[in-house]
Amino acid sequence: MMDITTNKSKMESIFKAWRTSRNLYLEYFEKYTLEQLNKIPDGFSTNLIWNIGHIIVAQQALIYKGSGLNGYISDELFGLYKPGTKPTGLTTEVEVEELKTLLISLIEKTQEDFYSGKFNTYNERMTGTGFHLASLMDAFEFNNYHEGLHLGCMINIKKFV
Repeated sequence: MMDITTNKSKMESIFKAWRTSRNLYLEYFEKYTLEQLNKIPDGFSTNLIWNIGHIIVAQQALIYKGSGLNGYISDELFGLYKPGTKPTGLTTEVEVEELKTLLISLIEKTQEDFYSGKFNTYNERMTGTGFHLASLMDAFEFNNYHEGLHLGCMINIKKFV
């Protein structure tokens, strides 16, 4: 079992990796037009903006719902980007701005909630990709792995937009 100092150091490392990942996602808003963010290239089932929306809602599900807590996103947003969905229409500039804001603000909110002791329990489960999440720490680590996978998808998509 980790002592509190080791646990804090481990969490700082997880949060640092997460911030780095999210800043890479943020660059897509600067480098691509709304049309490019929405384009689903031939041979792909999603687009750049769906991947961004998806990692936002997945984090909320993994960390907050997994802990039996309400997160900070609407049910509507969750429905658009939850696992198993695909883009159903064009994402508007207003929606893009919301995703852009959530991309970074949710890191701060999650960090605050973690350090204030908001997360007390975790509902053990298996992810759709076969990862067993036994604890909140597992969920944080899996979240970073999951975001890396989707960043890889986006690197492939951007070659065709």
